[in-house]
Amino acid sequence: MTRPLRAARAAAAPSAGLTVAVTGAASPIGQAVCRRLAGADGIRQVIALDVKKPGVPTVRWRKADPTDPGLASALHRVDALVHVAVADDPALDRAEQRRRTVTGASVALTAAAATGIRHVVLLSSAKIYGAFADNPVPVPDGAPIRARPDGSALDDLLAVEEFAVRAGRMYPQVETALLRPATVVGRGIDHPAGGALDGPRLLVVRGTKPIWQFCHSEDLAGAVLTTVLARLTGPLNVGSEGWLEQTEVERILGRRRVELPADAAVGTATRLHAQGISGDPASQLDYLMHPWAVDADRLRAAGWEPAYTNEEALSSWAQGRPLRITVKGAAVAGGAAAGVSVALVGTAALVRRARRNRKNRR
Repeated sequence: MTRPLRAARAAAAPSAGLTVAVTGAASPIGQAVCRRLAGADGIRQVIALDVKKPGVPTVRWRKADPTDPGLASALHRVDALVHVAVADDPALDRAEQRRRTVTGASVALTAAAATGIRHVVLLSSAKIYGAFADNPVPVPDGAPIRARPDGSALDDLLAVEEFAVRAGRMYPQVETALLRPATVVGRGIDHPAGGALDGPRLLVVRGTKPIWQFCHSEDLAGAVLTTVLARLTGPLNVGSEGWLEQTEVERILGRRRVELPADAAVGTATRLHAQGISGDPASQLDYLMHPWAVDADRLRAAGWEPAYTNEEALSSWAQGRPLRITVKGAAVAGGAAAGVSVALVGTAALVRRARRNRKNRR
């Protein structure tokens, strides 16, 4: 049995055949979800909603902008709506990221209520729990949301979570599930962990012991299937069981680390963000310093099981990927703001190079 076919199975009895619509269907995660749903018992038809046609021939494509209120016209005869149109492309400016993520979720829930859809699955992230030294390890389903807005794309997910709560009061007939995956890796996902895995070196803040948890996109797609068939609602954590230590991540990726003192890392990150070199504020360093690994007890109880371990998920993503970011590019990011860790690693490398050049000229 192939790996994707070993993915999540629903404990609940399959329905007579659901028609499921998927927004953001042309994205890497959207395509994984479409493939998984289209091959599953209990799913009669998959409607792919996006402005571009997804590369999944077994689904029916309806051209639709997930942020357009006219989305409702594409939802006739749909039983469940899966909304994975979350904007995390670092090439987009913050205003466009927010428009796509927050407006898209609002449109999805409103359109579902208007067309009689009773079950909506929204994609969020485990990052909304926040990264703190006193976090439980792992964080359970439905733990308090402790992350605070900091000007990053995390703000958009917090807004989606808040709107989902309000929508539950406005549209009580619509049941909503919120999937909160760990760091998602998989086919076509170029910058997982906000680009923290992109650079030639991996950033470590001195004195911390980072842990890493991953969620393969195929496992996330399996979680969507379980959620739809079992009609699960509320917050649902998604991730491979357990986590990896920093040394294991370095071994798998074949990378070495760069260690910076906390004060230097935060101070430099603050300056780089103010100068537009880093797209993320210094507060995003918390996710490299403190734990935010999650359990997935509710999904497991419903029959879902990840097909990938953390090591397998990371190895699968990294296999055959060349290092595309040079030392200079990591600091300057080629015209697009880099993730905070990549910008710090690149800046540290340039500082070391300048020091060596000065020393050699003496």
